[in-house]
Amino acid sequence: MSNYHQEQERKHLTRLEEIRKELPPFMREFFRSKSDSLSSRTRLSYAYDLRLFFNFLLTDFPEFPAQNMFDLTIEDLAKINSEHIEEFMEYLSYYVSKRDETELNVQNQINSKGRKLATLRTVFSYFYKKGKITGNPAELVDTPPVKEKAKVYLEADEIANLLDAVDEGKSLSAHQRRFHAYTRSRDVAMLTLFAGTGIRVSECVGLNIQDVDLDRGSFRVIRKGGDEAILFFNEETEIALREYMEQRLNIKALEGHENALFLSIQNRRITTRAVQNLVKKYSELTNSLKKITPHKLRSSFGTNMYRETGDIYLVADLLGHSDVNTTRKNYADTKQEAGRRAVRNLKLRGDD
Repeated sequence: MSNYHQEQERKHLTRLEEIRKELPPFMREFFRSKSDSLSSRTRLSYAYDLRLFFNFLLTDFPEFPAQNMFDLTIEDLAKINSEHIEEFMEYLSYYVSKRDETELNVQNQINSKGRKLATLRTVFSYFYKKGKITGNPAELVDTPPVKEKAKVYLEADEIANLLDAVDEGKSLSAHQRRFHAYTRSRDVAMLTLFAGTGIRVSECVGLNIQDVDLDRGSFRVIRKGGDEAILFFNEETEIALREYMEQRLNIKALEGHENALFLSIQNRRITTRAVQNLVKKYSELTNSLKKITPHKLRSSFGTNMYRETGDIYLVADLLGHSDVNTTRKNYADTKQEAGRRAVRNLKLRGDD
């Protein structure tokens, strides 16, 4: 594991321990049981969800008279029924959160609600299987319906236009062009890597110089859950990476960032937010109809690879999906493709 990923792991575990100390003591057993099967990031998300849920119970229901979460017991967990959880789901639509003496208005979207319900289902399932409660009330609560959104991905010409915009810097403001002179090769390398390999933005910012093997046309990434994978890139991506890496080796990074492949203007490892912002900056110059993000570039790679190969298992492996059904749902939508071809072949005025 690279120094970057080790540092991220350390931060997640430190924060997880801080929140876990606020949670009921019986939750220690749950988190210990998940230490090998779930990543530190996922366990931290669970901790945030559970803290919100237990705080809600103590605030809104008199049958839980504990003064704070730490006083809750496994007997209290057994009192929770589906109505408590349904009211929690309703509460998530809008609530006020206090943070550092500041009040924040919070609204959870459907996907966020569904994730929190999934957390509760996992927790109740664990203690039910252990025989410490008599059922899983979260299973009785319907998952919030997700509205299907049209899949957005870029055609080959749209990707080419985006990369040309990054390379040439046309239409940038005078202020942006000054930065472009320093970041052009870096930005071209990053966006070519997204479009040509389908890596996640977190994987991109975590890359180290030694992870890239230009001679073999491959690079190493740390996937979700900490698994290591070797990915391959084409000649165009190699050219972009080679140009940037020649420049990168002449840049003296700040202490602690010496191995980072992609650096910010401040010579630190570039952040996820910075990458998202630069993709947004260039995409607004080339495509006003589609909101392009690093994830959309990843989706475009997956879609185009499925079109090219028809092999859903290969695409799942390239994208690092642990469940091929995730790949099938997102990249094997033949209805949209069939519709696109049908519209293109439609003749409105005939041949006369």
